[in-house]
Amino acid sequence: MPYAHPETLVSTDWLAQRLGAPDIRVVDASFKMPGVTPTTREDYDAGHIPGTVFFDIDEIADTDSPLPHMLPSPEKFAARVRKLGLGDGNRIVLYGSGLNGAARVWWTFRAFGHSDIAILDGGFKKWQAEGRPVDDLPPPPRDRHFTARFNSLLVRDKAQMLANIEGRQAQVVDARAKGRFEGTAPEPRAGLRSGHIPGSLNLDHLDLVDAATGLLKPAEAIKAAFEGAGVDLRRPIVTTCGSGVTASVLALGLHLIGHRDVAVYDGSWSEWGLPGDHPVETGPARR
Repeated sequence: MPYAHPETLVSTDWLAQRLGAPDIRVVDASFKMPGVTPTTREDYDAGHIPGTVFFDIDEIADTDSPLPHMLPSPEKFAARVRKLGLGDGNRIVLYGSGLNGAARVWWTFRAFGHSDIAILDGGFKKWQAEGRPVDDLPPPPRDRHFTARFNSLLVRDKAQMLANIEGRQAQVVDARAKGRFEGTAPEPRAGLRSGHIPGSLNLDHLDLVDAATGLLKPAEAIKAAFEGAGVDLRRPIVTTCGSGVTASVLALGLHLIGHRDVAVYDGSWSEWGLPGDHPVETGPARR
């Protein structure tokens, strides 16, 4: 079973042969939890693939929201990525220290209408392990016009998630680890309740990645992982997680196997888990 969208992933060989091409832009989209050091920016400054620009997930976001790295307005997104030289006509290649941030930024660009975007399979770790070139130089500034066209079909908000509990139009698949989903392990962000959105299924995002290589698993294994979690791949899906980052890994996996009706709950547990009257379940998923 081949990937339905093989163009979504590029190999280190593919990128090495095209570094410096006028239509290719490379982006470091690494993500770490707050308080983890060195920061992703410090990692980027210490060394990156030549010509790479740094995408700050927490700054190219709705910084007026109390929730972490929520989607910005189309206007803000267009202004920020234009200054990075990312825009119309570019093929954008994303990488990170792991898959999480790259998947989130992949989904973000698609939410704003840019589909010519790919992820470096294996990321920066694979690139470094192969002894490929790395430098610590910032690329020369070059603006590029970006036309933002927001695609609301790829995004869900709290009101839509509440309505879905009653209507069950879409399956909700939570990308967090089992302990956090079931409410037996604490949340990394203070002040949040434990558990999951009622009716959710659980598939740890790490189950889509080969732990030994950091590469995404083959399409057949990704499909089996979703089905093993009780997901009906014939029905609409909304993915969720702690803050909308690893939910994007599940959205990426679904895209790779050809699922056409998948959205990400942007607020995820950072919003749903706040104190209040949002219904919460604990324990294993009820299939």
